[in-house]
Amino acid sequence: MKNTFGQSVSLTIFGESHGGQIGAVLDGLAPGIPVDEDFIAHQLTLRRPKGRISTARQEEDPFVIASGVFEGKTTGTPIMITIPNQNTKSKDYSATRFLARPGHADYTANCKYHGFEDYRGGGHFSGRITAGLVAAGAIAIAALKNKGIRIGTHISRCAGVSDRPFGDVEADIAALNEMTFAVLDTERAAGMEMKITQAAESGDSVGGILETVVVGMPAGVGEPWFDTVESVLSHILFSIPGIKGVQFGMGFAMADRYGSEANDNFRMDGEKIVTVTNNNGGINGGITNGMPLQFSCAVKPTPSIYKEQDTVNFAKKENAPLQIAGRHDPAIIHRARVVVDSAVAIALCDLLAQRYGTDFLA
Repeated sequence: MKNTFGQSVSLTIFGESHGGQIGAVLDGLAPGIPVDEDFIAHQLTLRRPKGRISTARQEEDPFVIASGVFEGKTTGTPIMITIPNQNTKSKDYSATRFLARPGHADYTANCKYHGFEDYRGGGHFSGRITAGLVAAGAIAIAALKNKGIRIGTHISRCAGVSDRPFGDVEADIAALNEMTFAVLDTERAAGMEMKITQAAESGDSVGGILETVVVGMPAGVGEPWFDTVESVLSHILFSIPGIKGVQFGMGFAMADRYGSEANDNFRMDGEKIVTVTNNNGGINGGITNGMPLQFSCAVKPTPSIYKEQDTVNFAKKENAPLQIAGRHDPAIIHRARVVVDSAVAIALCDLLAQRYGTDFLA
């Protein structure tokens, strides 16, 4: 299995949804970077289930930093973080062992691992595994912040309800990073939560769109072909369970525009070169241009729903009905927000280390 991302700064994730523990190994960070365990705990809280709009499975995520940090600073060696699984109900999955849940990896996992995979709760394919990514990502987020680089993501749309766009980006990022339900307009947040609750009451689920902005990235980071900023970010973003689409800047809307509308004109702002618009999302030729990085991710509706569905029993090779049990999210978008921030931070640390050397983040 390919469970490692990155070249200069790398992340390896491990564990299964109902196994003893999950976690991550973050390698390649420079020595001397401050590690704030309270901030890691805060980030894990943002990922945690929230009331009726989330799963009933509650985990406190009491993480342990087993290596790579001494006296509150990185040592430069691999940072290993472990998180125990404490609230599992594996029997919920035994009755549907060979029933391929639509939208899940049950069938494909069986094809790849020949029946030896841990199927409970989705095993290694579960969104539960993102807790380790978030814990490691918190260290990367803090390292970037110390270099003046900040990341913020909001729920741009959920169940047909749209949030307002970014305005004062710096203020919006600061506000979002304290929210458990990251929406810039509180009235629209209430509308989204109502839609999620209605879906849950009917045994269904909803999806949406996350929009991310990164400020403070220097110009000149990225490569022109196979390691463009877009391709590196897309690589890690598409690794997050439930992400089915990624676009940068204006994205697909450019297909209906003239070049004169899509191009970002350059201007001088004092001694700084800027663009008047940011339709390209802060990237030209695969390389950062110094403007905010801006991109969106489509998050699919949670595939675990309580409506009866048609499927197959892949052991018996016959059609079968499926009625799932267990504890599931009617929406994952509000929990996925911090996962996106964490993944982006790790990818940016890797890109910056490749451009300037690993000591850049120290």
